[in-house]
Amino acid sequence: MPGLLLIDTPGHKNFSNLRARGASYCDLAVVVVDIMHGLESETIESIKLLRKHRIPFLVALNKIDRLYGWESHPSMTVKETIEMQSEAVKIEYQKLFESTILQLQEQQGLNASVFFENRNNRTVVNVVPTSGLSGDGIVDLLYLLFSLSEKMLINKIKYQDEVECKVLDVRTIDGSRTVLDAIVVNGRLKEKQKILVGGLDGPIITHVRSLLTTIAPRDSRSKLNYAQNAEVKGTISVKICANGIERAAAGSRLYIINDEREETALKEKVMKDLDPFISKFRRGGDGVHIQAMSFGSLEALFDFLDGANNHPIPVSGVGIGPVSKYNVKKTSIILEREKENAKACDKEYAKLGRWVSGNPFSSFNEAYACILAYEAPVLPDAEKAAKELGIPIVRSDALLQLVESVNARVTEVKQKKQTMADQMLMDACTHGTPEVCISK
Repeated sequence: MPGLLLIDTPGHKNFSNLRARGASYCDLAVVVVDIMHGLESETIESIKLLRKHRIPFLVALNKIDRLYGWESHPSMTVKETIEMQSEAVKIEYQKLFESTILQLQEQQGLNASVFFENRNNRTVVNVVPTSGLSGDGIVDLLYLLFSLSEKMLINKIKYQDEVECKVLDVRTIDGSRTVLDAIVVNGRLKEKQKILVGGLDGPIITHVRSLLTTIAPRDSRSKLNYAQNAEVKGTISVKICANGIERAAAGSRLYIINDEREETALKEKVMKDLDPFISKFRRGGDGVHIQAMSFGSLEALFDFLDGANNHPIPVSGVGIGPVSKYNVKKTSIILEREKENAKACDKEYAKLGRWVSGNPFSSFNEAYACILAYEAPVLPDAEKAAKELGIPIVRSDALLQLVESVNARVTEVKQKKQTMADQMLMDACTHGTPEVCISK
């Protein structure tokens, strides 16, 4: 095998977009199941995605070290490790193992077996007991991945010269540099090559400035460092630095443009593939502006707002990277529009004694004149502009906290408008005619 590239997708329910993208990219998958909890909703969703794309997978039955009295032996096979456990641990392990096997059969219609007893890899799902913490079963898992790849993916793992590359995510690194997190499946990708990717606003044509690969950190607390490469050869994960990719869309294919005559056709092709996916981001009108440090996080926040307490929160704009002064000024347009609308309504009421174009007290759009920064920093000039223009910037690493902040603003604006309406009614009844008072 030329190599093994592992894509780790988040298990949180709000990152289903990344799981779907990971499923569509992979040739062989590992579904991680907590032995203490069995199949959860996110696990079932992942299995359905894999079956939909006809992707073979195995199950890592993880956290076996949490069994009371478990003794770890990571240098041994997991079969030997299980045999060395006490009778009480063996009984508890067998009970939880059989429970997971039963869930796979009853809920998903899948036949499954522990890998060292499986005689049919194509029809029976392999289950590997593992512990990510102690390392038990990890050697068995890696061996099985290589073994199954050589048996089941022989036609897919052959190297080809034509570049096949997919954008897994778009993110900001080192505080300000936007990169494409890409998977080079096949071929050679080089610096200075002319590339085409799909974007939120249309196709993006640019040139590769640099190709970065991650240097393995010494420990989990060390900062990630990157090595610069003149070229990379599939299969490999790479960060692509280029100009004008801030609005690139995750999920896009990346094409090399060698002949300008094929440029138009490739533009249409890359956007046609993406259109159903990015259409939800084509926003306008009044709504909150959302900012995140990666496309995956942006999608998660967007979907969370879209389904917030069965009352979707409108979104007017999205962006990747730190919150900038431009984001603040663009968001302030909502406030300007609300002020202009209020003035027009005042003139209308003064002239006609009633509103024709709409009741200004029923509009709560000013509550959405704010920026939600999910794990995204705020640039100093943006903070200054936000204070001057009265645009709140809510920064949090928790999705729920961001939603609650918007709901609190809506409640505050409603109360303010209600107070203004009550005062206007009192003034009308005090100074106006009974008919005017009744009409209010």
